[in-house]
Amino acid sequence: MASHLSIGIVGLPNVGKSTLFQALTKKQVDCSNYPFTTINPNVGVVEVPDPRVDVLAQLTGSARKIYETVEFVDIAGLVKGAHQGEGLGNQFLSHIRETVAIIYVLRAFKNSDIINTRNVVDPVGEKEILDTELVLKDMETVRKRIESVGGEARSGKKEAQKEAELLLKIKAVLEKGEILAEKDFSEEENQILKNYQLLSLKPRLCFLNAKEEESEQEAKEVFRKNNWPFLIVDVLEELGAAGFTKEERQSLGLPADSGLDLLIKQAYSLLNLITFFTTVSQQVQAWQIKTGTKLARAAGTIHTDFETHFIKAEVINYKDLVAIGSFALAREKGLIRTEGRDYVVQDGDVIEIKHGA
Repeated sequence: MASHLSIGIVGLPNVGKSTLFQALTKKQVDCSNYPFTTINPNVGVVEVPDPRVDVLAQLTGSARKIYETVEFVDIAGLVKGAHQGEGLGNQFLSHIRETVAIIYVLRAFKNSDIINTRNVVDPVGEKEILDTELVLKDMETVRKRIESVGGEARSGKKEAQKEAELLLKIKAVLEKGEILAEKDFSEEENQILKNYQLLSLKPRLCFLNAKEEESEQEAKEVFRKNNWPFLIVDVLEELGAAGFTKEERQSLGLPADSGLDLLIKQAYSLLNLITFFTTVSQQVQAWQIKTGTKLARAAGTIHTDFETHFIKAEVINYKDLVAIGSFALAREKGLIRTEGRDYVVQDGDVIEIKHGA
């Protein structure tokens, strides 16, 4: 089974959030490939586009292709004051906790027929509202945790003291209205922070809903200057063209690559992920892992027993395999390497795990 990430789609009312979700779920995969996946009305599992899967399937004569997936969650529209329960408030924020990253849908289009609750087209301002609500909710979480760990810290427990010190550091950042995802923390601090599911610690991608030509240059400069990852896509246009091939898109005067595919790829890379492949039993499958993952841990992505009983693996990178044309020729030319458990997997590696399970 391919695993999938869960990414929340958030935004103010009438910014195109639900239209984006509708366009994405037109690309929803057949869930029979992914057992135990429950699809609710507000959740859609979408394939991560990767032409390498298609090429490998053709090269190996594989009948079945399984791509990596991303789960998009359409979260109820946020309003100012959500952290205090305004609108759907806490329900909205609790749904964000369950995701690993967030897409901010921001209104950058100027269609006056669609009610604008802010009476101004201001994607930067909308981003700041969303940021503020996440920060304020995190402040509430951190204050409660400081109170609960305070007694243990005062009694001299070292772990509690370490945690209390980090919480005070986090509190100082949040009090300045700053986003935790934009700060650097040590590996040890990140391990502690994971326990809190802090909202502003999640990576964010800003999705400016507009045609490129109608989006304000000034707003784009602000995003670039601050190194905020962003993408400009006309959601209505993409909804109308969802499911079209590259050739069909080009015949309509649209870019060959859809904005939705770009969104999926960028959301995927936002989390510092790479892909490796397996070609077993007439099936090519893509697997997602964090950059820097060692081979035994990567094997555990396929099955936990593969990590526990890992022996070795045969590895060739996709580019080398495609250039030589077949596994047989690659083996003949010595391009397939035997690697041990501490080998760091590279993006595009094609791997055959040897295990004693």
